[in-house]
Amino acid sequence: MSTILSRGGPFTSETGALPMGEFNPSLTDDDGAAALKLLSNAKVLVVGAGGLGCELLKDLGLSMIGHVHVIDLDTIDVTNLNRQFLFRKKDVCRPKAEVAAEFIRRRCPWMEVTAYHGKIQDKPSSYYRQFNCVIAGLDNVEARRWLNAMICSLVELDEDGDPDPETVIPIIDGGTEGFKGQARVILPRFTSCYECSLDSFPPQRLFPMCTIAETPRLPEHCIAYAFMMEWPKHFPDKKLDKDSPHDMKWVFDKATERAKQYGIAGVTYMLTMGVVKNIIPAVASTNAIIAAACVNEVVKLLSFASQTLNTYMMYMGSAGVYSHTFVYERKEDCPVCTSVVRKMTISRTTTLNELMQKLCEGELRLKKPSLTAADSGKTLYMQKPPALEKMLRPNLDKALVSLIHENGEELTVTDPVFPGEKALTLKVTFS
Repeated sequence: MSTILSRGGPFTSETGALPMGEFNPSLTDDDGAAALKLLSNAKVLVVGAGGLGCELLKDLGLSMIGHVHVIDLDTIDVTNLNRQFLFRKKDVCRPKAEVAAEFIRRRCPWMEVTAYHGKIQDKPSSYYRQFNCVIAGLDNVEARRWLNAMICSLVELDEDGDPDPETVIPIIDGGTEGFKGQARVILPRFTSCYECSLDSFPPQRLFPMCTIAETPRLPEHCIAYAFMMEWPKHFPDKKLDKDSPHDMKWVFDKATERAKQYGIAGVTYMLTMGVVKNIIPAVASTNAIIAAACVNEVVKLLSFASQTLNTYMMYMGSAGVYSHTFVYERKEDCPVCTSVVRKMTISRTTTLNELMQKLCEGELRLKKPSLTAADSGKTLYMQKPPALEKMLRPNLDKALVSLIHENGEELTVTDPVFPGEKALTLKVTFS
């Protein structure tokens, strides 16, 4: 690493399509100590300590990164041990972040690792401001959306509305599925963000409740029936713990019984885990390749030693050792990385509830939106607290035209997919 950082070349950061800074090789430093300070003084956040996260932490340690924080909500399950190599059998049921940090501290004593077992939403914006770079090794879309929105919200704008480069924290997003994987560089307010590409991700697969309850045809239907209908019936006061081997064994047994009843084959414990936890198939070698690509981008972003990825790399291991890169274009009306007011024209008979359904089922894919009329300050609907939600619930069945200005009005929309005070401005007009 000291050799790389002490020599110039024709492909340094300033020569690329995404120049981050001018590379200043430490040619006069014989042992490379001055060059390595660039990395040893850096502070990097790793979100996720699963299959990809273990590889990321290992690569960061071997790349001489000095300070790393790791966040993960999960605990270790015995099924993780075949590929999440920082964990051992004795660690089952312990928090992934804490065990991973302990292992890295022993093997890479030069790296300071701070672990946090919990949700990324638990941390305030001030926590995320301290990092030079953020690597996302997450396994679900919603967490990625929240993290992306949080980091984008940290960018400060000058009087002309231009982003201040000093406040930009790069995000390197990695993901794997079987033999496929991707690495992506996001420079908030400069390149496309995760929300810009949301249209390319299909909505999460859901099974119709009538099929689950009455006409199951697949092993997945039997598993869904066990944890969605049987569990609440047997344990009305207890929430299913998806990380508990005891709870998962109960769901597996019930799913097996239902599968035998309908002559359906294929219910396994691993499939049960996959359906209940929405697990994405993982291959250790894919994790290793994508993690290496992500950490390589971290080193380049921190040192300017080479050109930054612009902006998306996809690896397809099932077709051979093959990958390709392309530029993901920014979405002009992205609700996260732009300040554009979105516009929507609706019928005068459209109710508030129907508008909220459009926001949830359309391209925005919101979860539980709350709406306020921006001009009048009138609160149309709030998801919580419960008392306020109950008071405003009658508005749901009213035509929106009766709740806001008849010529249309700007609405402020908040939702759990956006962190903190982040909100979407929606200009509604009536046809």
